[in-house]
Amino acid sequence: MLPNPQRLKRLALVGSVLEQFDVVGLQEVDGGSFRSSRVNQVEYLAAQAKFPHYFQQLNRNLGHFAQHSNGLLSRLTPSHIEEHRLPGMLPGRGAIHVRYGEGPDALHIFVAHLALSHRGRVRQLNYLSDIIEPLRHVVMMGDLNCTPEQLHAHERFSTSLPLHPVKPLLSYPSWQPRRALDHILLSQTLEAADVRVLDHLFSDHLPIAVDLPLPAACLAAIQPSV
Repeated sequence: MLPNPQRLKRLALVGSVLEQFDVVGLQEVDGGSFRSSRVNQVEYLAAQAKFPHYFQQLNRNLGHFAQHSNGLLSRLTPSHIEEHRLPGMLPGRGAIHVRYGEGPDALHIFVAHLALSHRGRVRQLNYLSDIIEPLRHVVMMGDLNCTPEQLHAHERFSTSLPLHPVKPLLSYPSWQPRRALDHILLSQTLEAADVRVLDHLFSDHLPIAVDLPLPAACLAAIQPSV
């Protein structure tokens, strides 16, 4: 809630961890307000970890006091970035949709932060289902505020979409993880080579990571021959 005197040191530590990845999704980062001492944390982490591309989605604007945001950091060059305001009783939840490449074999990555309430999540998953359903190569990641069992119980999301969960990872609370609330979901065209929880207590959630080899057709769409 208040600026921490160790904030820049902590952000530097976060940056040193993120540096090893190609694409990073962030939730609850601050866009530059009192609580972060006017530091846009998405921009700062992109510079710290040497990401050439970044995007901040401001979801809950509390003026000078707080700028609650989602963030995307990327070494790959996006073809298109779109932000979505997710439906719900209370505003402030969103998703970033980034596309790499063109055509049916483009790679689509979603960074989402879903509602705490079951009713809110159902509406948000319905909303995202409409967008994701026609796509081929999809990664959806973020704090979805629900367990794998709750995701499977959402019939439309679990059966209508070509998404399958990467194995559940206990990530919350970070100091004694007991629940799998943070997820990386893949379309059936994608297969993870390695999935893991990172043992870094940067927040109340532990970060999760996946190594993801891409199909040849998807790589060709992202890096078209000249």
